[in-house]
Amino acid sequence: MRSEAASQESARRAASRPDVDKKCIDTIRTLAIDAVEKAQSGHAGTPMGIAPVAYTLWQQFLRYDPSDPLWPNRDRFVLSAGHASMLLYGLLHLAGVRRIVGHRITDEPAVSLDDIKNFRQLDSVTPGHPEYGRTSGVETTTGPLGQGCGNSVGMAIASRWLGARYNRPDSTLFDFDVYTICSDGDMMEGVASEAASLAGHLQLANLCWIYDSNTVTIEGHTDLAMSEDVATRFKAYHWNVLQLQDANDTAGFARAVEIFRRTKDRPTLIIVDSIIGYGAPHKQNTAAAHSDALGAEEVRLAKRSYGWPEDAQFLVPDGVYECFRNGIGHRGRALRDEWLNNFAAYQKQHPQAGREVEILLKGELPDNWDGELPAFPADEKGLATRDASGKVLNAIAKTVPWLIGGAGDLSPSTKTAFSGAEALEANQPGGRVMHFGVREHGMGAIVNGLVLSKLRAFGATFLTFSDYMRPSIRLAALMELPVFHVFTHDSIGLGEDGPTHQPIEQLVALRAIPNIVVLRPADANEVREAYKVIMKLADRPACLVLSRQKLPTFDRGRYASADGLARGAYVLAGAENSVPKVILIASGSEVQLCVTAYEQLKREGIAARVVSMPSWELFEQQDRRYCDDVLPPSITTRVTVEAGAVIGWDRYAGPDGVIIGMHSFGESAPGTDVMRKFGFVADKVLQAAKDQIAKSEIAGKRPL
Repeated sequence: MRSEAASQESARRAASRPDVDKKCIDTIRTLAIDAVEKAQSGHAGTPMGIAPVAYTLWQQFLRYDPSDPLWPNRDRFVLSAGHASMLLYGLLHLAGVRRIVGHRITDEPAVSLDDIKNFRQLDSVTPGHPEYGRTSGVETTTGPLGQGCGNSVGMAIASRWLGARYNRPDSTLFDFDVYTICSDGDMMEGVASEAASLAGHLQLANLCWIYDSNTVTIEGHTDLAMSEDVATRFKAYHWNVLQLQDANDTAGFARAVEIFRRTKDRPTLIIVDSIIGYGAPHKQNTAAAHSDALGAEEVRLAKRSYGWPEDAQFLVPDGVYECFRNGIGHRGRALRDEWLNNFAAYQKQHPQAGREVEILLKGELPDNWDGELPAFPADEKGLATRDASGKVLNAIAKTVPWLIGGAGDLSPSTKTAFSGAEALEANQPGGRVMHFGVREHGMGAIVNGLVLSKLRAFGATFLTFSDYMRPSIRLAALMELPVFHVFTHDSIGLGEDGPTHQPIEQLVALRAIPNIVVLRPADANEVREAYKVIMKLADRPACLVLSRQKLPTFDRGRYASADGLARGAYVLAGAENSVPKVILIASGSEVQLCVTAYEQLKREGIAARVVSMPSWELFEQQDRRYCDDVLPPSITTRVTVEAGAVIGWDRYAGPDGVIIGMHSFGESAPGTDVMRKFGFVADKVLQAAKDQIAKSEIAGKRPL
């Protein structure tokens, strides 16, 4: 806990700083105070405490051009303590960061003074927590604690990867550093710990976390729940750990950043002791300063302690804008211009690499990127869709050099390692096969950071462990990032590992996330088509859900082409222009059960239709006419089959249809035995179809 003596000492040191710096720092503080007070919502306490550190970082060190917030080699500033969003909005405003519309940089400010006055209001660019894509200059969406920390590790990996591939002895294109302000809450969240462990292993010397140790959370002081020695923990992670006893000691913080910049073999954690709500005499160093407006009287007293006009609101004194313009503005513009000149020369000297960089930065794909995708011949025995995925993924890796990814210690099972590719390690930063270790949550956040840095990146694990990753996947969807994840062992069909590893509700959980594409292909050729969809996505993540067990590869001369997958659902068997008596609908491994039932019905002279539905989301995007052609509303005799929770299938089965799915957890036994026990066999599908037809015929004979 911070003492009153420490508060007085901080004030004394603050008073000794040059007037212009103090004026800028106090502007950041008071803008946060006024915005939160006007909104009667938000967190002013952290910006009040850590403003000197953030100001010093931006003014003296951050390689960032406010006039071009898209400059590829800019240093990244991540506010993992997203509740302190007014700290970032104040910096963006005072530094004069320009607004981006589409991919165009405008002359408008990213955050105007009116935007700050509109803090936390409807449709504002100053929401409660920073949102990537909504507010120019925000590098990633933060708020759920620990996520920004994980993202920053991905960004640091990406900087080293880009440098390893594209830098030349005569030209450095990529060497940006990543700075992250994190909080006590970030230090508690497991995702940050997972990411920090991997960062230390990879010796990410371009990564600096600034830990705002104010020892206060919503419930009170951190000693309620936390007594560990964070410094010792990070030393065990192989981080360089520095400590600053007073956040107002800007010279001391500058020395710490210089040490970070000289450190070449590990990431750096700067632990900064700060006072939350600094300057508010009755609320500083208390939970009341964490997430409440200060109140009018406390606001006046806080401003008085800064030597600020007590009744002034949203004041930016003369000289503050000029100070930022002459500091980060002038330095950043010069660095960016130097980079542009360097890149122009690079393109002439290394035209192929230069063109590759252009394509990568635009988020596009190389010409003929899909030229080596395999086609799979019909095969009754077939192969597991995870095996098909491995073949397709390797083909794409040959044509898309910036595709990288890996698994949570499961690449032999998920089939996601590229053949002949080097592992990404501390001494091999340009490797393309990542070993995330058993760190699924960290993997999800790190992959988001990689994609925020323009790489095409993926993670992989078993579908049931997607639960560990859900917060990161959700944020990828919110940020509209083209991340993708490969989830194998997709059902009870995985067998002996039993119910702890057999997913039931995970498909439903993923489908419930807005702005995501979930794909569960039925055979190898649907896997190929799924990757075509995934690689073309620009503004939403995808989850590819794959089987452990072998699935037959359908004869596409006999059944419809697998390219129907791109529309989410398509008629696999049974002519579209015929009128079936029953429609059988399934995804993934259960499609084969429907095909077997269909063939038996056909032999018995009963018209039926099989609809493969690998993606609800893609199907819902189609026009009504197509959807009605695939699932005619007049045909209510339907059977849906999926070895997962039944929630949601009623929209396709309809009120009169039958849903075959899971209503419990699975069992530990060979996969075929487990599938049989729970009714995922062709005979049950066939009987359900016949029962549906009989029920419909009886209903049709009833008098009106």
